[in-house]
Amino acid sequence: MSPRSASVNEELRRRSRERLLQATVELVAERGYEATTLADIADRAGSARGLVSYYFPGKRQLLQSAVHRLMHRTLHTALEREPATDDGRERLARAIDAILGLTEDSPVLMRTHMAGILQAEGFVQCPEQQRLAGLLRETVERYGSQDPDSDYPLLRALLMGAVFAVLMPGAPMPLPRLRAELFQRYGLEWELGVPPGGCPPGGTSQDTIAQWPERSK
Repeated sequence: MSPRSASVNEELRRRSRERLLQATVELVAERGYEATTLADIADRAGSARGLVSYYFPGKRQLLQSAVHRLMHRTLHTALEREPATDDGRERLARAIDAILGLTEDSPVLMRTHMAGILQAEGFVQCPEQQRLAGLLRETVERYGSQDPDSDYPLLRALLMGAVFAVLMPGAPMPLPRLRAELFQRYGLEWELGVPPGGCPPGGTSQDTIAQWPERSK
C-alpha cells in the first residue's frame, strides 16, 4: 500500500481536530466545564487521548477554540442566510443578533468561555478565533468603516460586554435592551437582523447551524 499524500494527511488531521472541537461543545453544554474531562472529549470524538494534547495545550484552550468555532459557524450562517444581502447595515445587524443569540442558545458554553478569558490563560489566538475575527472585520468594512483596525476591536469589545451582561449570575441584563443599545450606537433599525420574538426564514437557530457543512470557511 502506498503512503498517504501530504494533502490526505492534512485533511485527516483537520477532521480529527474538528471532531474534538465538536465533542467539547457538546459535552460542556451537557455536563459543564468541571465535569468534562479530556478523556471524555476524546471518547466522544472517537480519538486517542494523546491527540487532544497534540492539538491543544489544555482543556481551557480547547474550550476557547471550540466556542470560537461555534461563534464563527453561527456568524457565517447568519450573514449568508436567505435572503442574501450585501447591505452593510443588515449584515452588521445580523452579526450582532447572531452573537447575542448564543447567550440564549448556549448559555453554559458562553458563560464558561467568558470566565476562561478572564483567567490567567487569557485570550487564545487560534485558527477558529482568527476566522471569527476575519468575519467580524469584514462586517465592519461592509458597514462602511473607514478605520477597521480600530472599529473591529471596538465591535468585538461591545459584543463581549453585552454577552457578559446577559449572562451575569444574579444580575443579568435583558437581551432586548442590550440589543437596542448596540443598534442605537450603530444607527441600525430595530427590524433589521433577527429582532427578538421573530425569526425570518433561514434564520440563525441551532437547527440551521447544525446543517452547516463541517468544513470551516
